[in-house]
Amino acid sequence: MKITIRLIVSLVLVVALAVFAFSLYQVNYEKNRLARDLERRSIILAESLQESIAPLIQSNAIAKLNRIVERFGNRERLKGIAVFDTQGIALTLTAHLKPQIEQPFPQAVNSVAENRSIGSFMTIAGQKMYIYTVPISGEDDGVAGALTTYNDISYIDVRLREIWKDNILRFFTLSFLVVLSTTLVVRWSITGPIARLADWIRELRTEKEKRENPAVPLRGDMLDPLISEVNQLAKSLSMARAKAEEEIRSRSMSDSIWTSGSLKEYMSAELEGKKLFLISNREPYMHVREGRVTKCIVPAGGLVTALDPVMRICDGIWLAHGSGDADREFVDAHSKVRVPPDEPSYTLKRIWLTKEQEDGYYYGFSNEGIWPLCHITHTRPIFRLEDWVSYQKVNELFAEALLEEIAHEDSPLVLIQDYHLALLPFLVKQKRPDAKVALFWHIPWPNPESFGICPWRQEILIGMLGADLLSFHIQFFCNNFLDTVDRFLESQIDWEQFSVKRSGHATLVKQFPISVSYDQKVEMEAATQDNALMRECIMKEIGIQSKYLGVGVDRIDYTKGIPERFKAIERFLEKYPEFIEKFTFIELGAPSRDHIRRYRELMAEIEETVETINWRFQTKTWKPIVFLKAHHSHEEIERYYRASDICMVTSLHDGMNLVAKEYIISRYDNDGVLILSQFAGASRELKDAIIVNPYDIEEMADAIKFALTLEPSERTERMQRMRSTVKEHNIYRWAGKLIAELSHVRLTGE
Repeated sequence: MKITIRLIVSLVLVVALAVFAFSLYQVNYEKNRLARDLERRSIILAESLQESIAPLIQSNAIAKLNRIVERFGNRERLKGIAVFDTQGIALTLTAHLKPQIEQPFPQAVNSVAENRSIGSFMTIAGQKMYIYTVPISGEDDGVAGALTTYNDISYIDVRLREIWKDNILRFFTLSFLVVLSTTLVVRWSITGPIARLADWIRELRTEKEKRENPAVPLRGDMLDPLISEVNQLAKSLSMARAKAEEEIRSRSMSDSIWTSGSLKEYMSAELEGKKLFLISNREPYMHVREGRVTKCIVPAGGLVTALDPVMRICDGIWLAHGSGDADREFVDAHSKVRVPPDEPSYTLKRIWLTKEQEDGYYYGFSNEGIWPLCHITHTRPIFRLEDWVSYQKVNELFAEALLEEIAHEDSPLVLIQDYHLALLPFLVKQKRPDAKVALFWHIPWPNPESFGICPWRQEILIGMLGADLLSFHIQFFCNNFLDTVDRFLESQIDWEQFSVKRSGHATLVKQFPISVSYDQKVEMEAATQDNALMRECIMKEIGIQSKYLGVGVDRIDYTKGIPERFKAIERFLEKYPEFIEKFTFIELGAPSRDHIRRYRELMAEIEETVETINWRFQTKTWKPIVFLKAHHSHEEIERYYRASDICMVTSLHDGMNLVAKEYIISRYDNDGVLILSQFAGASRELKDAIIVNPYDIEEMADAIKFALTLEPSERTERMQRMRSTVKEHNIYRWAGKLIAELSHVRLTGE
């Protein structure tokens, strides 16, 4: 209020000064104008009478002079007329002026003496007048006398008073309007937004959980910079509160380590007999031909590693693209098969795609478009209209298959996986609004500027927001997603609850860091095995001898930073030649997406890099890099994990990267060192790993040296802490939390 008063007083003073200055100018201008006009009329009158009076003065015709004076002396604004002789003595004078005019009249005397007209303002008998005297010419060009007019100037003062009166009235009117407009503007643009801002901050501070009108980011003009900063502060506060609440929930749910048994009991209580319907592009088991033999293999990738243990427990239905060349031979009439083959625990329903659909939907839009779009690795996304059309059609195929499976289910629980099926949540909710749908996005979510280059960004966002629960690995991706929605869609975002409300439907956006399974019985059995003997067996298999072993396990993809990793190994051997013939790195690389040119080029680059480095350093019994290009089983991979001294995970950008957690959980001996990219989601949890920038070759080379020379006690302490983290935050806990969140979702209208 004090600010408003000070502002109003300041503005009124400014208006007063402006009005006063303008009034002075106007009064002076009007006074001068009226004076010039009076003088001009006086001159005209005097000159018009001059010729008539001159002969009368010379003939001393006083009577005629009196008549002229009387006739013209009564005109408007003219007080009178006088005719003087050369001595300034009045020959004739308007009657009422006689007692007031002194004689001889000085101005008449001066006019005759100087033979010129004289005009001046004088006060006579208390009245202000303008007196104008003109000499009367006589014979022989002499001066016979003078004619004087007496003009009333009171009307000038009246006019000037009117100007002051009008301007004072104008001042009060302007002052009133200034006060009114200032009060309204201040209230609407300053005090009002500040009051709402204060209420909003108060609600955030007092942790109100249930409000009829949830706080939303305010908008303004003058306060835009302040509001923007407060919005960011509110986001940070909300995120901190959400994290704290998450920690509280986590502690309550992790009194003991989650196991498959505890998850089964928990899900039995949560699901109450309901099935879990899981949908993904990649199938957990695929049947492929190898010569005359058909094998059932597990495709490479973190998705299968994470979700297969969960599906074994809940006996749900997994819908996926049947991509194996022998898949059709092992399904029933409904395209279903029980998996895994050795211990059937759940149902896999395969969805069949034509080669053209697979090329457009999977290789085209998904992996040449969305994949590089979300992974900021400087690979340009490619968007083609025909790929987008295939992507939409395949999402519709998945929707039809799912709707068929849930046709007789009441409020089914649907868990959709990853970027291949971004449109599926919306398609399902259109037909089954009672379904509880979650979409788990396994890859990163970029900032709005990066995502904005997608031609169909709005359609993808609308499809994803069909889900009731949308989850990412880390909070940073959640924030990016909400910022993207805020940029490109008309919606209401609640940064405290991390939800998006659009067209009457609410979507929760939460982080659920995925993990790997942990089995205490397996750990106890593995603890009895000899890792040194396992190392010797591996070195015999690959035909080398080395003191130190490193391992990398990756699907061949440009996001994994494999060439950068190999260049770091080369630089490591250059900087620290004492490790030549003592350190060997084994890369277990699973080929993928070789239909895409960029992946074929990557494979060629990797093989060329390995060949160049090995040619430079290798000896008869040793080489620095062993590249095993094949699909490896989990059992095979675990052997290499346990035999290695270090594991390198150098992703250029990754959602989570479960290799890091697989390596840690496999080190039952609490030994080994993890070198982990700062751009992998796992780096947020695994603080005891050696965190590196995969683009910095020198840093990675030094990290290898540091890892190999780390004191055994520190290696053990680091690994123990990381194993404790992964044990506690394992896949069973992840599944329990995610499914519990989904089952507790309140649908619109409930």
